[in-house]
Amino acid sequence: MMNQKISVVLVGIGGYGNVYLRNLFSGEFESAFVAGVVDVSPERSDYHQEIIDKKIPIYDSLEQFYQEHQADLAIISTPIHLHKQQACLAMEKGSHVLCEKPATANPAHLQEMIDTRDRTGKRLAIGFNWCFIESIQKLKQAILDGDFGKPLRMKSVVLWPRNADYFNRSSWAGKKYSPDGEMIFDSVANNATAHFLLHLLYLAGDTIETSAEIEQLSAELYRANPIETFDTCAVHLYTKNNVEMIYLATHAVEDEHEPKYQMEFENATITYHPEESENEIIVKWKDGREKIYHDDPEKKHNAKLGVMLEAIQNEQQSILCGPEAARAHVNAIYGMHQSVKDIPHFPKDVIEYHEDRKLTTVENLDSIFTQCYDQFCLPNDLGVEWSQTGEIIKF
Repeated sequence: MMNQKISVVLVGIGGYGNVYLRNLFSGEFESAFVAGVVDVSPERSDYHQEIIDKKIPIYDSLEQFYQEHQADLAIISTPIHLHKQQACLAMEKGSHVLCEKPATANPAHLQEMIDTRDRTGKRLAIGFNWCFIESIQKLKQAILDGDFGKPLRMKSVVLWPRNADYFNRSSWAGKKYSPDGEMIFDSVANNATAHFLLHLLYLAGDTIETSAEIEQLSAELYRANPIETFDTCAVHLYTKNNVEMIYLATHAVEDEHEPKYQMEFENATITYHPEESENEIIVKWKDGREKIYHDDPEKKHNAKLGVMLEAIQNEQQSILCGPEAARAHVNAIYGMHQSVKDIPHFPKDVIEYHEDRKLTTVENLDSIFTQCYDQFCLPNDLGVEWSQTGEIIKF
């Protein structure tokens, strides 16, 4: 494959599929070309006319594509509950797969994807953006090398407003299950902010290609918007390698803030507070030393495509974020829904609807989550009136 162009089939060309089309049509990835696209509503893509102009074949299903073509790489950007079936079909048909996050909502489906990968010998990557960034790989290697001592505690908070258009973007948005009963669990934690939950688990993993396994988890889940799942979550978990984590994320706030995290080790603290430190990851050792990782992970969302194309051309190249890395996220989401089976609505007296922005917000939620982040706790630990603790789930 060293000098041969890589053929790509794009499965799902609306939503995030538009990002892949932009990347592939930009000329940045000269080693690849689009051999076909699959979408039941292709006209909704921003690149529909360009696809027609380039005479790229369009299919309703992946099965139809493989009846007439083959592809070195299948990129899957479809609804969550379709990932397993499409990824497994693509690998069975001889394609490597780059599947958008999350890998799936069903832990059993993830194992099927792993089994199919192992049987077919194809590469399977899960598109958690940050895992593919060079600075993050260097940071994880430094953690594995023991540069900071043993990891102790990690925390992350994401305050990202999303309005009614976001929750109405598709028939599966905010749903627990598909019409045929497949798990979707689309939520703030399983979609827009999934990267930042997986990031902590990945950096706590014992090897470069795995994330930390969860020992136990408890969650507070809430909804301000009329959805089945949750737009707000506060999660407390422990990993099997003894790292404690707090993860806070919501769409029900008025102002957007960049995601941030902090990781405490025996000998150092690692901080990513982009609004305070020019988007840098800063390491501060207890002895006064400092190190800065300048490569902002939020600025390179297309790194995963480059890594995947290189891995196809060079069999020795590792993709680093495969299903083993993604497994902890799948288990975390499943665990959250076990912890809180009946997700409560926020009380009406703390909800405000902003007509001009079509945005639903919760009074003081941003300051509550900021306080939780600062104090390494959940809202119920602060005695917040509307807070409700979930059940502790053991893995």
